[in-house]
Amino acid sequence: MTSGRRQHAISPGLGAATRDNEGMTDGSEETVAFRLWPPVAIGAPLFVGWLATVLWGDPIDLGGWRIPLGWALVLFCVGWNGWSLWLFRRHETGLLPGQATHAMIEEGPYRLSRNPLYVGLLALYLGLALLAPTFWGLVLFPAAVLLVLWGAIRPEERFLRERFGAPYDDYTRRVRRWL
Repeated sequence: MTSGRRQHAISPGLGAATRDNEGMTDGSEETVAFRLWPPVAIGAPLFVGWLATVLWGDPIDLGGWRIPLGWALVLFCVGWNGWSLWLFRRHETGLLPGQATHAMIEEGPYRLSRNPLYVGLLALYLGLALLAPTFWGLVLFPAAVLLVLWGAIRPEERFLRERFGAPYDDYTRRVRRWL
């Protein structure tokens, strides 16, 4: 990577216009400090729910409707998150903890949600809970939402606000956190 000023995408539509980022720096100021790694925040409640189902069973039968809905949610996650990940690669910005954030993405799924990867992972959670099936996993879904909000989204929002300033504030006014 080169040091100095980087470009970032600003695109209310599908086309991308570029604008310089002001105040870009190297080092730890380029990375988000998560409180809780997102796959753990989302996966732990699902695992606990599955374990509760294995140990105590489910109090109700979820029925056959759960299978097509579960697969639809899994396929949604694959397509939605695949598109989102492709945009990270296209904009050459960090995705994993410790990787530098060089761009703010505002196209594709990011036009509809500020957190499309988390929306996709939460859809995957619901899909897997339906396919397993685990009633307790469904009951614990709000815990996964709260954990990812507290552990990842809030720290990311604070980081992006400091990193990108006014363009990020404008983005938060236009695009919802979830959907």
